[in-house]
Amino acid sequence: MGKKKKIKASQQTTAPVEKVAPPPVKKSNEPWYTVNGFKFQAILLAIIGLICFANCFSNKYALDDEVIILKNQYVQQGAAGIPKIMSSDALASFYAQYGGEQQLSGGRYRPLSIVTFALEQQLLDSTMDADAQLLTKNDVKVAPALTYERHVTNVLLYILSVLFLLYFLRTYIFKEQPLIPFLTCLLFLIHPMHTEVVANIKSRDEIFSFLFYTLTFIQAFKYYDSQKKKDLYWGLLFYFLAFLSKEYAITMLVLLPMLFCIVKKDTIMKSLTRAFPFFLVALLYIIIRTGIVGTGNNVESPDLLNNPFLFADNMQRLATKIEILDRYLWLLIHPTVLSSDYSYNTIPYADFGDIAVWVSLFILIGMIVATIILFRKRSILSFALAFYLLHLFLVSNLMFDLGATMGERLVYHSSFGFFLIVAIGINYLLEKINQPMVRQAVLVVGCLALVFWCAAKDIERNAQWKNNGTLFLADVNAVPNSALSNGNAGQTLVDSAILITDSLKKVETLNHAIVYLKKAITIHTKYVNGYLNLGYAYYLLNDYDIAKANWDTAKAIFPTNPFLGPYYANLGVSYSNLGIKQLKSANPELGVISFEKAVECSPTNVNFLNNLGMGYYYIDHEPEKAKQIWERSLQVQPGNTTATQAMLLFNNKQ
Repeated sequence: MGKKKKIKASQQTTAPVEKVAPPPVKKSNEPWYTVNGFKFQAILLAIIGLICFANCFSNKYALDDEVIILKNQYVQQGAAGIPKIMSSDALASFYAQYGGEQQLSGGRYRPLSIVTFALEQQLLDSTMDADAQLLTKNDVKVAPALTYERHVTNVLLYILSVLFLLYFLRTYIFKEQPLIPFLTCLLFLIHPMHTEVVANIKSRDEIFSFLFYTLTFIQAFKYYDSQKKKDLYWGLLFYFLAFLSKEYAITMLVLLPMLFCIVKKDTIMKSLTRAFPFFLVALLYIIIRTGIVGTGNNVESPDLLNNPFLFADNMQRLATKIEILDRYLWLLIHPTVLSSDYSYNTIPYADFGDIAVWVSLFILIGMIVATIILFRKRSILSFALAFYLLHLFLVSNLMFDLGATMGERLVYHSSFGFFLIVAIGINYLLEKINQPMVRQAVLVVGCLALVFWCAAKDIERNAQWKNNGTLFLADVNAVPNSALSNGNAGQTLVDSAILITDSLKKVETLNHAIVYLKKAITIHTKYVNGYLNLGYAYYLLNDYDIAKANWDTAKAIFPTNPFLGPYYANLGVSYSNLGIKQLKSANPELGVISFEKAVECSPTNVNFLNNLGMGYYYIDHEPEKAKQIWERSLQVQPGNTTATQAMLLFNNKQ
């Protein structure tokens, strides 16, 4: 055998590795109008969305719309108010007007939707006057409502977010299974729990948050395939806008690398590396947010309506928070009874002796375990579960108290994960049907039945969101044990009674209001607004003593409440007028008692003081008491004619 020829290391060369572009996404040859065509699905979803939510267009403001928009001085200033919006807590204007302090844990820095409200005011309000003085005032110039335009915008943004979601799922996640994206988006679009987000203008922050979530996912995957910096920069911008919409965007730091691992089959480390620029955006937002709103008020609120777990011990708090997680799941499955309010005492305190708590805990642990197992198998189901659980955790009160037990809008983001799981399950079952015609018939009939049921429920619920009155009177039937719902229903009836001219109907309406208001203060004995409105109902019924007793209770709880001053002033006038009538009756001493009550209501009103002095002097024949009252009158308003003449009369008779 001959010697083998040695090959020098310098001679060992390898061909240069060329970057291989990712394979282009196959375009379907099917025409656009087929069931699997993107354009067809998008158009169909848009039409269904308009059918389900177009009746929102005629709605007015409701719930928190008044605080965030109508009586928000920065929004009413239009473009001039944007700097203040960008540099303040979302409720800063509300706190400034009512002399309050931040009461919600962690603060609320969500300026993007509020900026759009200010821009709408600037562009659509024909009477817009950039009043520079309002920048330093707490009062608000209430401009035209613009409710139609804002409701239309909310609906269109909602539909648009669903269409972007359809594009993302079809293009990057389920390229060969177009039915799953469509079913996911359909369920998300029509689900009745989402009526609160769409019909409540203030909840545009939720819509924006989800919209920019989806756009961030699209751009992140687009950058993954193209490696073009432009795509990355757009993704980072959308991610920052998602943060400015709502703090939920923090979950993407887990979800984005997780999705890279599942869809692109990257290692965990590689996925984290690709997502690193998004971590920097999150850090930037946290720095900005902390600088503007700090860490918020982390002291436990003494107000039961802002701290629904106030009366629960530590074990009850934990048990109740766990049990509520299943209530969210049940509403997603069975959304028949909906409410904008779940405050005290809608959900009774639970403890670990309740089977419902253990069922909820078992389901929660099962979901977490399933997420881990499925992630190791690179299953998209793990992403769906993680999306559901991470957002649910943020609103569960387990990490920090939200100031509310639960809310339908709070599960808006989590619902996407839920619907994705349902869509995958439906697709799996349909594939078990061997006959294509039967499979298609089952799909069409099922979708039609679901759309008709949900659309009917959506339209009905949207109508209930017409205004505060329709909403509160509907919700009190849904959550009859809520102090807030009973109080709101009572206030609605009191407000409507003011406009009623028929005396019998007016009394009937006020008595109906009193039933709700009494229930509200029975459930929550320190419910200030309940006492204020109950007092006002009795005032309209001319039962001044009971009105005063309720307002006195409200004053004892909240001495600086801004409504007490006007209420007491009006009540003082009513007592004074009543006293004048009683002076002419068979029992004129009753007039003196009414004057005393008038002075109790407004101790610095010189007319009331002078009347009381005259009553003491002429009716009770107590000149010394009369003198003391007239002296008080002169201290309040030196030289006022009535008191001066009365003192001269008194001195001449001495």
